[in-house]
Amino acid sequence: MIYIHIPFCKQKCSYCNFHFSTSLNFKDDMLRAMKTEILLRKDELQNKNLKSLYFGGGTPSILSVDEISSLIDDVLKYFSFENDIEVTLEANPDDLDKDFLKQLAGTPVNRLSIGTQSFFEEDLKLMNRAHSASEAESSIKRAQDFGFENLSIDLIYGSPTSNLEIWKENLNKTIALEVPHISSYALTVEPKTALESWISKGKIKSPKEEEQNSEFYYLSDFLKDNGFEHYEVSNFAKPGFYSRHNSAYWKYNEYLGIGPSAHSYNGFDVRSWNVANNQQYIKKLNDKLLAKEEEILSHEDQFNEMIMIGLRTIWGVDLESLKNKFSDRMLEHFQRESKFKIEEGILIIENEHLKIPEKHWFMADGIASDLFIV
Repeated sequence: MIYIHIPFCKQKCSYCNFHFSTSLNFKDDMLRAMKTEILLRKDELQNKNLKSLYFGGGTPSILSVDEISSLIDDVLKYFSFENDIEVTLEANPDDLDKDFLKQLAGTPVNRLSIGTQSFFEEDLKLMNRAHSASEAESSIKRAQDFGFENLSIDLIYGSPTSNLEIWKENLNKTIALEVPHISSYALTVEPKTALESWISKGKIKSPKEEEQNSEFYYLSDFLKDNGFEHYEVSNFAKPGFYSRHNSAYWKYNEYLGIGPSAHSYNGFDVRSWNVANNQQYIKKLNDKLLAKEEEILSHEDQFNEMIMIGLRTIWGVDLESLKNKFSDRMLEHFQRESKFKIEEGILIIENEHLKIPEKHWFMADGIASDLFIV
């Protein structure tokens, strides 16, 4: 699968620390550089028959449909698409007007991931989103009108401008709109963001973990009651609408990341990442040089990643794979550390897979880190 990172946004959200620029001055140079990178890295994937192509960012919908199509055409010069390929475009609600959607419907893009975040104005203002509450709703309806049934929306809970009642209304609205996939995250305070600055200056209150905990479990119960499957800590889907792209990450499949700050993985022991600087990225690719660094993952790194990723999903950690892949020393550590959590009911074993019971999923990362080899 291939991920293409579009490093441009109209404005900076208060909570975001992803790599992007609000200046489009070098957009054409960036797109040329990405096409060069696709050419230079065309032989890195073992499987050239793609199951997933994902445009993330940043804000991919800031591009024109012609620019999106041109990038797809370049991918197709060196790779083929499976018949049922999932081609996802992350999009902001304010970009999804009728003209854009009409043109997009004529491309291979068949899945939209819409950055809704909330259907309430106060939440959106705090987050410094570019869209309004009415656009959050109308963009989803327009996408459906143009034939985009495979939709995902992002929702953020635990905001200082929200509460459990508002959160319930957000979820009721989502169900009414018949969206089949939801990615939902607690509002987190990342370093060097506007949100961190506002909290440090006392302008707004810090998110409260106990409130986020309550909203997370309400989210899970509510969506399951409405036919969703909770298949990863932050992801919910109606049957048949799991994100193929993200599921491939969680199952340790190989992937190729194109664009500044994009990561790649060979499916075994090599991870690489591109420089998180637009100008450096463009300059390198103009010289036909890759703008990436890489690391060889140690056995400890691979073990820790398998534990971290597996315990965040409905599938858990395959115990047979652990036994086949890692040394006796590492397995002894794993058995020793997991034994106590199994006795406490924090971990369970089902069909030779180690899992966290869903009632403990809010603390999944902390539980997993206790099993790490350091």
